[in-house]
Amino acid sequence: MSDFIDSSNGGGPPRGPQRIDPADRAQLAESPVPARRVFALFAPHSGSMLVLLVIIVVAAVIGMAQPFLTRTVIDEALPDRDVRLLVWSVVGMVAIALVTAVLGVWQTWLANAVGQRVMHGLRVRVFDHVQSQSMAFFKRTRGGEIQSRLVNDIAGLQSMLTTAATSVATNFTSAIATAVAMVALDWRLSLLSLIVLPPAIWLTRRVALVRRDITTQRQRMMANLHAQVDEALSVNGALLGKTLGVSALRSADFAQTSDSLVDLDMRSQLAGRWRMATMNVVFAALPALIYLAAGLTNTAGELSIGTIVAFTTLQTSIFRPIMGLMGVGAQWVSSLALLSRIFGYLDLPVEVAPPADPVEVDVASVRGEVRFDHVGYRYPDGDVEVLSDIDLRIPAGGSIGLVGATGSGKSTAASLVSRLADPTSGRITIDGIDLRDLAPDDLASIVGVVSQETYLVHDTIRENLLLARPGAHDDQLWSALTTARVDDVVRALPDGLDTVVGARGHRFSGGERQRIAVARTLLRDPRVLVLDEATSALDNETERELQAALDALTQGRTTLTIAHRLSTVQDADEIVVLEGGHIVEHGTHAQLMAFHGRYAHLAGEQDSEPAPVAIAG
Repeated sequence: MSDFIDSSNGGGPPRGPQRIDPADRAQLAESPVPARRVFALFAPHSGSMLVLLVIIVVAAVIGMAQPFLTRTVIDEALPDRDVRLLVWSVVGMVAIALVTAVLGVWQTWLANAVGQRVMHGLRVRVFDHVQSQSMAFFKRTRGGEIQSRLVNDIAGLQSMLTTAATSVATNFTSAIATAVAMVALDWRLSLLSLIVLPPAIWLTRRVALVRRDITTQRQRMMANLHAQVDEALSVNGALLGKTLGVSALRSADFAQTSDSLVDLDMRSQLAGRWRMATMNVVFAALPALIYLAAGLTNTAGELSIGTIVAFTTLQTSIFRPIMGLMGVGAQWVSSLALLSRIFGYLDLPVEVAPPADPVEVDVASVRGEVRFDHVGYRYPDGDVEVLSDIDLRIPAGGSIGLVGATGSGKSTAASLVSRLADPTSGRITIDGIDLRDLAPDDLASIVGVVSQETYLVHDTIRENLLLARPGAHDDQLWSALTTARVDDVVRALPDGLDTVVGARGHRFSGGERQRIAVARTLLRDPRVLVLDEATSALDNETERELQAALDALTQGRTTLTIAHRLSTVQDADEIVVLEGGHIVEHGTHAQLMAFHGRYAHLAGEQDSEPAPVAIAG
């Protein structure tokens, strides 16, 4: 397999092959891609691929008639003044050009159509599979890496799916057809071409290696430039730059990177120019050598002018398909490396898999009784149990508060109720049905979550609310906003519901974002509600406003409240104290305070803390 790929520049001689990236070799050595998986991508399009192959062969064969018509015009039609032969030859030339042009457009369209459909299928499969991963996957994986798989890697396959898949057939057919035509014209001149082609290919290869190294450096520099833009010009990046006063430093770093790009671009344009100049001399010398050979004593008079002209045309055109064939190896390795990374994501096991045969449930009739039945949990890559033998029951419409020090397992318990993860032992049920037996959509309709980290998409308030109930009309949206105590804020905005919330909702304060999230959950109307430290990042005044909204939200719903501030769970039907993943106390606020145990100790610590001033509402 060759280590080079063709990278022709359109007009003039091709730029030549490129080396296989060592990183691509390493990727394939670590995660090889079986041929059957590659063929499986194209299997649904086998009919189109067969048509494409026929087009390639037909176009190559028809195109080879052109130099023979040229020879006929020069050697017969013009000297003999045979107008009829001249007209038919010219008509044939135009017809061949027209037919090959139409076949070329058809080939390009068909190859791109197949490639785009394959890329579309891959994108959707990867997106769906990544969406099915548990939250543990997203916590341990950088967001940029996921985006790179979905966007960059799949886009990088385009060359293979739209061109490389057909380049072997195209180049091989063209090279064979051209070689046969050259031999048919004159076998001695064909031998001369074989002597000239190797140094021409070698020179082109040397030029490509120089450009390859510079291009690799440029790609790395471009990656740095993109990273600097993302870090400095995102909402959080801009805030950090302004508050730390590092804007000037960032500007200097950006200017330095940009200047390096200018240097690399200049070097790329000038790289190997003398070699390319030599190539141009070689290409100019090829027909000159043919003319010289035709004029030698032992061949003089045997070769017609038409034959010489036709041969020099073929000689020039044979170079490109040969270089293309040399380049298939590296292009194939590069594409397989991308597929290896993409298949790596598709092969990720689904830690929280949907049930194969979900229990049918009428969401509207769910009562909402939640039961933890000896539940234990440990992280997939850890040996320490985060939760151990948790056994508790929340009656339908009842409320429980989970409290404890940081790391006690409170938020983990909350994530299990919404099935962001599955228990490693025991089970959690709603109305006696194991969560693992509920369809994901049914579970999302039954269990609603309001967390400290409120996420609003970069869209209007209306669209953010409609995520919970796509068919809701404006009266329902305003009703939810009113119940969440945030309708006055929205009404005061010039665009009202059509106000764009900004990146991650930064258009609003923390308390306003939380209340919009409460309104969104109200529209969802879940029977079970999980409040995961929803007020912990707010100051006292904003907390009171949000708590009023939460009180309205929890009416008639089964509620599990995860709280750092004990004041938010004092009115719960029962308070459960966690420590080291175990339940150490449970009871009402009054009972636990009278017990003078862990809960009373936590309450005493919070009473001595200064009032929080986290986020203004």
